Amino acid sequence: MLEAGGWGLGAGGRCFMEAPAIVVDPVTRVQHRRWTQSALLLAMLSAALAAAFFSLSRAVVRGATGDIDRRILLAMRVPGDLSNPVGPRWVEELGRDLTALGGVAVIVLLTASVTAFFWLSSMRRAAAYVALASLGAVLLSGVLKQAFDRPRPDLVPHNSHVYTSSFPSGHSTMAAAAYLTVGMVASQFASRRRLKALIIGVAMFVTVAVGVSRVYLGVHWPSDVLGGWAVGVAWALLCWCGGLWLQDRGMLEPQIEAKPAPPDTLL
Repeated sequence: MLEAGGWGLGAGGRCFMEAPAIVVDPVTRVQHRRWTQSALLLAMLSAALAAAFFSLSRAVVRGATGDIDRRILLAMRVPGDLSNPVGPRWVEELGRDLTALGGVAVIVLLTASVTAFFWLSSMRRAAAYVALASLGAVLLSGVLKQAFDRPRPDLVPHNSHVYTSSFPSGHSTMAAAAYLTVGMVASQFASRRRLKALIIGVAMFVTVAVGVSRVYLGVHWPSDVLGGWAVGVAWALLCWCGGLWLQDRGMLEPQIEAKPAPPDTLL
């Protein structure tokens, strides 16, 4: 909001118009402060998770996680028959269904669908943000896997096909980054706190379920999953921090702009 300027006298008695003073709306100031504080908090949490991943990776390289990894992995197998996970057959099939939610195909499909939704809603920058956050996690996971090149568990038979190295878990990384990013974006369109909590809660549940299923199927050590969660959540929080920074500066659309349909297309 601008405050009107006044007339003044310059040198030689000539009149001039003073430049209008800029007055920041109190609501805008409060919102700016809130977004800044939120962005700083998210950045700190992301840095803490990155530090936790670094510490975990050092322990993995030294072999310090080997004992606890083996205990947890064996606890999910039937004693005397390591090829059979604990629980009835339908639980094993459920594990395969859940693990598929963190696969490249599902993550790319989810990202493409959400990106297309925002793009068709004239929210081009929001679409680019979701695509960057989700697909960036896919690339980050691949780079880290190549860097550590940890072998897959050979303690029990695998109940799912695998083609890449073990640390960090790619499914856990991609699920955490993609579902939490989409959940945080979707929660912005919920008017009630309960709805926001529900959306974020579902995203967190899917993230945890995907990670647990990787250990249950015997294709990852528990430390792989912990590393994947740390990387994925850290990346999601970092992207969300950047999103708040862009939104605070008007560079990211805050909401969908509803456009009325032509009269002849209304149902």
